[in-house]
Amino acid sequence: MTRRLLPLALLFLLLVGCAAPPEAPQSVRQALLGLGKRAAEEVATSPALPRPTADQVLLLAMPEVDPDLQLDDTRLLESLSRALLGIDQGPQVLDWRPALSEGAGHNQWRLDSRLIASGPRLTLSDRQLLPYRLQLTLRRPGSETALWESHIDGALDASAL
Repeated sequence: MTRRLLPLALLFLLLVGCAAPPEAPQSVRQALLGLGKRAAEEVATSPALPRPTADQVLLLAMPEVDPDLQLDDTRLLESLSRALLGIDQGPQVLDWRPALSEGAGHNQWRLDSRLIASGPRLTLSDRQLLPYRLQLTLRRPGSETALWESHIDGALDASAL
């Protein structure tokens, strides 16, 4: 009798697992972690940034974030900072303030970032995705001239925000 119930019990467990609700959305921090890592890799491989990067200082300006994304700019700044600090032999990272422009050294670089909604929400069966474009610009402190620019396209899970 037990042998007959075992396949039935396994089938029941399989069906219950398939019928379970989708996984809980990632937290905002988790959702931004991948974006921060991709941005850090882009910056670290920038031809404008001299080598070794460990001798360089990146001054991170507060990111501009499109209000349509419903994301706090400080969360994006935290994600970028953590990812840049996590680079092996990477640059030193500081928050940029206008006062840092005066007397900036030859090894200091200002990193500007802008996160914009790049399209309408994409509705899937279990979630909505927000397409974005993260624009990265490397400048010298006190200068508006872009020495390097790049962008990253992707989509954030709206339920995580």
